[in-house]
Amino acid sequence: GVESLNDAQHVLDARERDVQAVGDVQQGYGQIPRLVDLVARGDMARLRRICDVDDEDLADMIRELRNYDPKPGCRFGGEPTLAVTPDIFVARRGMGWAVEINAATLPKVLVNRAYYAEISSGPQDKTSKAWMSDMLASANWLVKALDQRQRTIIKVASEIVKQQEAFFLKGVAHLRPMTLRQVAEAIEMHESTVSRVTSNKYLSCARGLFELKYFFTSAIQSADGGDAVSAEAVKSAIRALIQAESPKAILSDDTLVDMLREKGFDIARRTVAKYREALGIGSSVQRRRQKALEGVG
Repeated sequence: GVESLNDAQHVLDARERDVQAVGDVQQGYGQIPRLVDLVARGDMARLRRICDVDDEDLADMIRELRNYDPKPGCRFGGEPTLAVTPDIFVARRGMGWAVEINAATLPKVLVNRAYYAEISSGPQDKTSKAWMSDMLASANWLVKALDQRQRTIIKVASEIVKQQEAFFLKGVAHLRPMTLRQVAEAIEMHESTVSRVTSNKYLSCARGLFELKYFFTSAIQSADGGDAVSAEAVKSAIRALIQAESPKAILSDDTLVDMLREKGFDIARRTVAKYREALGIGSSVQRRRQKALEGVG
C-alpha cells in the first residue's frame, strides 16, 4: 500500500515510465510491417536503429511477430490441395524390380460385343450396316491404342528403373545423368514418344513419389575424371552440406565448391550458387542473419 504522498508520487512516476516504454515498443511495432525485408534477412542492427529500440524490446517484437499468420486469407475459401496419384508403382522383388501401372489412372473402355451382335443381326440397310462396322472398328482401335499406351508407359518406366537402379537402391546421391534420347534409343522408340509418355506422370517407390521427368538430369563432370554425375546428385550434396553447417561457421559458396570437390564434384562457384538458389536456400550472408534472428527468439 501507499503510506504517504511521496510514495504515491513514486508509484505514479513508475507507471508513467511503464506507459512510455509501452508506447516506445508500440511505435517500434508500427515500423515493422514496412521493414519486412529486414526481418526476413535478419538484419538486427538496422532494425534496432530504425525502430529505435534496444535488444530486449526487439527480441519481444520478433517473438510476437512469429505468432502471427503471414497469410491469414488462406484460412478462408480456396480449393483443398489435391494429392498426387502415382501412375506407376516400383517395388523390389527378389534381385529385380516389379514395375506396375496404376490401373486406377487408366481410362476404362469396353466394347459390348453382345449388344453389337444383337443389333447387327436385325434388318438394316447398307448405310446403317456400314456405319455400325465403322463404329466397331473405331472402338476396337481405341481399345488397342489404350493398351499400347499402357505397354509404352511400362516399357519407358522399366528402362528408367534399369538405368537409375543405383538411385532406387542407394538414394539421390547415386542418381546418374540420363537423357530422353538415351532411354529412347535403349527401347527403340522416338524421343518425342518418351517425352510425351513421361510428361505429368509420377512414380511411387520406397524412396517416395517422383515425377518421371525428375530422373532426366544433366551431367556434371567428376573431379577425379571418373563417370559424370547428375545435377540432382550435386543439389542433394549441397543441401546436405548446408543442413549440417554450424551456426558459427556458415559455409560460403567458395567453401562449398572446395567441399564438393572433395566429394568428387568438380563444379564452378556460379553453378553452386545457381543450384543453391534453385533449392530455395539463401546465401551465406542471408543464412548467417537468419541464424542470428532465430537466436533472438
